[in-house]
Amino acid sequence: MFSFKELRKAEKLKVDGREYKMAVLGNSATQFLSAAVSGYAKLEGVNLKVYDTDYNQIELQLVDQQSDTYKFDPDFILLWISTEKMYEEFLSAPSIGRDKFAEAYIEKIKKYWKWIGQKSNAKVLQLNFTEMDDKVVGQYSLKTDTAFIFQIRKLNYLLQEAMKKNCNVYPIDVLAIQIDLGRTEFYDAVLYYNAKMCIAKKALPYIAKSVIDVVKVILGRLKKCIILDLDNTLWGGNIGDDGLSHIEIGGLGKGYVYTDIQKWFKQLKENGVILAVCSKNNEETAKEPFLKHKEMILRLEDISVFIANWNDKASNIRLIQKTLDIGMDSIIFIDDSPFERNLVRGLISEIEVPELPEDPAYYLEFLRGCNYFERVSYDKIAVDRTRMYQIELERKRLEASFETIEDYLMSLDMVGIIRSFDEEQYSRIAQLSQRSNQFNLRTVRYTESEIRNIAESNNYMAFYYFLKDRLGDYGIVGVVIMEKKSKNELFIESWFMSCRALKRSMEQFIMNELVGKAKEKGFKKITAEYIPTTKNEMVYNIYGKMGFTDLLNNQYSLDIDTYKKQKTYIRGV
Repeated sequence: MFSFKELRKAEKLKVDGREYKMAVLGNSATQFLSAAVSGYAKLEGVNLKVYDTDYNQIELQLVDQQSDTYKFDPDFILLWISTEKMYEEFLSAPSIGRDKFAEAYIEKIKKYWKWIGQKSNAKVLQLNFTEMDDKVVGQYSLKTDTAFIFQIRKLNYLLQEAMKKNCNVYPIDVLAIQIDLGRTEFYDAVLYYNAKMCIAKKALPYIAKSVIDVVKVILGRLKKCIILDLDNTLWGGNIGDDGLSHIEIGGLGKGYVYTDIQKWFKQLKENGVILAVCSKNNEETAKEPFLKHKEMILRLEDISVFIANWNDKASNIRLIQKTLDIGMDSIIFIDDSPFERNLVRGLISEIEVPELPEDPAYYLEFLRGCNYFERVSYDKIAVDRTRMYQIELERKRLEASFETIEDYLMSLDMVGIIRSFDEEQYSRIAQLSQRSNQFNLRTVRYTESEIRNIAESNNYMAFYYFLKDRLGDYGIVGVVIMEKKSKNELFIESWFMSCRALKRSMEQFIMNELVGKAKEKGFKKITAEYIPTTKNEMVYNIYGKMGFTDLLNNQYSLDIDTYKKQKTYIRGV
């Protein structure tokens, strides 16, 4: 972890790319917190400008449309309400009624969120509440609802319930940081009484990391896949040398260490993280524990890509990445061997390779602490993703048996389905916007609440697309959002697709459907824009290929009446 001094120094770094803005509001002094967040963002490659508002001005800043906060036009507003200042409010309240302190306070916070939603487009990053026990009634505070610690714990619960219902609010679990560090490490009494700063400098980097972890995911920078070694990573011992009955899982040796690790990986898979295997071994031998060991938690059906051979691991990782068709920077490689870790780091600079502790008993706690899998929404079909990739491997093998790509595509008997945005899919659409990089024309990232607003607005035509073939269902593979510029013109605000649908003629199917929908509604023209990034070069000329006129500077226009349908191997239903 970086030190606070390092973060202060990092504030001066120059970072390329679009600038994002964050306003920090607190009821205690927030200068050091703002500095830590700004510096950590720069070190993580996020071009973030942080505005630190005046001390204890939350309500004044949020209620006034002309406040400095709204003039700053932030992309994010970070709300930090310190327990120490809240305790002062608690004590100043009449003793009668303190049992309702949490209920009253959560209503105040919900009012803040409402004002932000009404007066800006900022996303709210809400820190939860650290704990302090005034020990006025000792342990009895757990039984009396007039005790401050009772109300704080109640307030944290009410906060979770409220955030669950507000898609524009993103939690930052600062309480977990306090628990990990301990209150004496988290809170600096001298700093608080001298400057009203209640977070110790040594705790600030941990909070900054938590904030920027969430920001990165909102901006689409998330980890999608873990590539796992096997021997001494998923089990103790060497399957080739020790044999099935002597590797350590469950009750044998350090077996429970590996059992718990496997349980965690299983949880990740169930929440949409792709699991792959990269092992130096004979494939038949490497697969034996997955097939035959009764205490294995992970099974072959949990693994999207399984590669076991004697090639170097960097080459095999590149093969896995190509098979999954995801960015190398979205992959984490887990291996107990320092040699293999250093080899992969040296040959593939983009991949994340954590430096595991020497003792496997510490693996799980270490990996949890890294927080690689931050998310801002829940994908309801995440549990099906592994099967989707397994089916995709079947498709690749089938493709190799055909002489031409056209014959292969025709053999799939593909069906495309178009739907207008609906509530059931808001979360999935938002998550696809955050995950899609290669086929993403403008790379706009949407939250679930923003998708809802688009769906409920009359200013947009917005569609999502399913694809299926005779081997299986791809799920939602594409999204198009078109803004109504006038009664004659539609502008393609966003067009993004899953890598699963690439090279299937899905883009041609989508364009044919879009033009048809636009024509039905009486529009005469569709305009579009391509915003280049480091990852979407593959679609730089997609509009030109679809018959759009190039207006220069990555601007395009299509006359609907003269549009010629694109050839596609997908039929609509």
